[in-house]
Parts: sequence; structure tokens; C-alpha cells
Amino acid sequence: MRVKVLLFVFWLFVGVAGHGQAPRTPVRVAIVGLVHGHVGGFLSALPGNTDAQLVAIVEPDQALAAQYASRYKLSQSLFYVDLETMLASKKPDAVLVYTTILDHRKVIEAAARHGISSMVEKPLSTTMEDALAIREAAREHHVHVLVNYETTWYASNTDVLEAVRDGKLGAVRKVVVHDGHEGPKEIGVGPEWLPWLTDPVQNGAGALFDFGCYGADLMTVMEHGKAPLSVTAVTQTDKPAIYPHVDDDATLILRYPGAQAVLMPSWNWSFARKDMEVYGTEGSMVTVGATNVTVRFKGDAKESDIVAPALARSESGSLAYLAAVLHGEVQDAGDLSALDTNVVVMQILDAARQSAASGRTVLIPEHHE
Repeated sequence: MRVKVLLFVFWLFVGVAGHGQAPRTPVRVAIVGLVHGHVGGFLSALPGNTDAQLVAIVEPDQALAAQYASRYKLSQSLFYVDLETMLASKKPDAVLVYTTILDHRKVIEAAARHGISSMVEKPLSTTMEDALAIREAAREHHVHVLVNYETTWYASNTDVLEAVRDGKLGAVRKVVVHDGHEGPKEIGVGPEWLPWLTDPVQNGAGALFDFGCYGADLMTVMEHGKAPLSVTAVTQTDKPAIYPHVDDDATLILRYPGAQAVLMPSWNWSFARKDMEVYGTEGSMVTVGATNVTVRFKGDAKESDIVAPALARSESGSLAYLAAVLHGEVQDAGDLSALDTNVVVMQILDAARQSAASGRTVLIPEHHE
């Protein structure tokens, strides 16, 4: 198992130089879609990035494309309206997908047919059917498909996952993960993003998918890629005037042999949060932001606060990681960004959606091969 770190949320999209390593050849990337607001983080830091070179942008909405061109001072020569035309003419090493979640499958499949890898924003897809089709395309065409989560680059999460892997906490019995914020409309999500983010077809669900995927991702790595035995979920809409079509609050209980995880994704927190509590037979670790961890082991009189250590540059951010994968420096298997991990994440989210709709616990098959 390999996990990754990033000390500052700003670096989520760009990766950073440092740690005394020589800069690698930048990978040639194309952005597909401008309707996902996270694309702005990459474009803002593009001039100083050493891991990736932007060669094209595909966005059929020409008014939206013009807005981004003006805002980020981008050359008009970068822009395409048709995905296939761009893939054939520019032949990037990878596409960075900032479409709706529903559109992930068609972009990944198109890129794969050209032998081009993809990195998408979380979650992988809106349905299990699409997740399996994406995996089939990746296998058939021998390309990488990676999923980008902000919490993948948290030093605090890395420290906890490594402690669990090394047995420092003993047998893990309970994990509690809180993710979310005050709500997408409340925090000012842009007009190109909000309509599909709050649509059950284009996003899969509301807070359940938007933030439930974080905890499902962490738990899947913690459980060495195994799916839970069952998922029980409750969703509700506390702000129907704002989010009439999707949930804005959810609670998931994942049952594993000897352990439970409770995931609490919500658009109703009073502040933005992404934190995790892990309780084992020998101690506990609680993440505090991106870099800090509160630790208490059996026999300790009280908790202690530590700062998690940084990892190598190739594991320091999404684009640094993408470049390392494409250069063959790291293997994308069993980690937080890996396709195999995120197929299991989709099993969890799909089961949670079924459970919330039916009011019953959903059992998960052992394998989806």
C-alpha cells in the first residue's frame, strides 16, 4: 500500500517541487470540461508548474470557454469544442477531466481508445455500471485511470493510514469520518457547477456522493482494497428550498469483519471539514486539518498532538503523482487514487444509495471482477 501527502490544500491540483529531486519532464495534459470548479486551482498555478504542460482545453460552451480564457489569460489556440478532434491532433499524455461526474465514462473511454490516460475529479462515476465500464476500458487499452481527492494529499491522513498499516493502533475497531461544508450554494459554487452538482443524475446524489466518497476511499485503502460486508445509509434533505432534488445530509455505516466505519458526509456543517477518527485496540489517531494528528496510545495519560511528516515529491500532489505514474516511477495500485480502489468506492456509494432508498441494509458481493 502506498499513500501520499500534501501539506497545503492550495497544492491539491498542482504538485510542488522540492525534496532535492531533479525536475522530471512535464507530462502533456489536456483539460476536458470547465464546469467543475476545481479546474481553477490548476489554471491559477499553471505558470509555475513543473510536472505538467497544458496543451489543450476542450469545452463546447464557448461562452464559458471565453470566460476562462479571459480570467486566466489563456491563448485561444488552446481551446477545442470537440473531444475527438483534440485527442487526435494534440495526442496528450493524459486528460484532466473537469466535466460532470456523469460524463466521466464517455471522456475516459474516448481517451482510452487513443491510448491516453485520465485523471478525474472524485468520485469515479455516478453508477456501478459506469465504474465497471471504465475499468474495462482501462484494461483493454492499457491506460491509467486515476481519481483525485483533496484528502489524498493530506499529511495527516497519510500518517494515520501508515500507522494502521504498520499495526501501531492494533486491530482497528471503529472509524468515523466527517466531510463536507455549509452547502455548495452557501459557499458560492459557480453557476456552471451548481446545477449539475445538485442533480441526482449528473452527480449521482447530493452530499452522499459529493462527500461520502472521501471516507469510502480512505476506508478502502485502510481495509487493503476489500469492500465492506454491508452498507446501511440514511439520507435526508434539511434544506429542500435550496436542494429539492438531492440529499444534503447522509450517514453511512460500513460493516467489516471486526470493525465498523461511520461516514458523515453533509452540506449542513457549520464550517468546512475533512477529518477522520481511527480507534484501535492499542490506541487512537484523530486528524486535525491537513497536517496535524492527535494521538493517544494505550497507557498514555493524555492525548498528544503531532505534525505529520512530508513525503516525496512524486507523492505530494495530483499532478506530481500523475507525472510519476506516467513516467513509471510509482505504481497506481491499491492507493487512494487507484482505479481498483475507486471501483470499490463505487460499490460503497451505490449500496448506500440503494440502502437510503429502501430503508434496508444492503449486502455487498465480495468481488466485482
